[in-house]
Amino acid sequence: MTKEETKYHEVASKIEGAEKSQLFGKPCYKINKKAFCCFFHNEMVFKLTGEFHQEALRLDGTELFDPSGKGRPMKEWVQVPFDYEDQWEDFALAAFEYVSI
Repeated sequence: MTKEETKYHEVASKIEGAEKSQLFGKPCYKINKKAFCCFFHNEMVFKLTGEFHQEALRLDGTELFDPSGKGRPMKEWVQVPFDYEDQWEDFALAAFEYVSI
């Protein structure tokens, strides 16, 4: 397991009620059968809205998640590089709260 994947599991598994699952064949965590984060290309991806979404997109190297690679990004999902691992926990909690509504 890479250091990035280890960090992903460490961050997401801390959230009470989060369950391991799959999203488009990628590892993810869900709450109530709704995905809130996943792991793709050694980066963590979060379903975000509002200020957290804007904040994540302001970080260098972040982008909207495009799992197909065909130029059809998912507008609420932001892919955040490992360079910002210190912020992954905050984004994961925000994503968790967003999909828990």
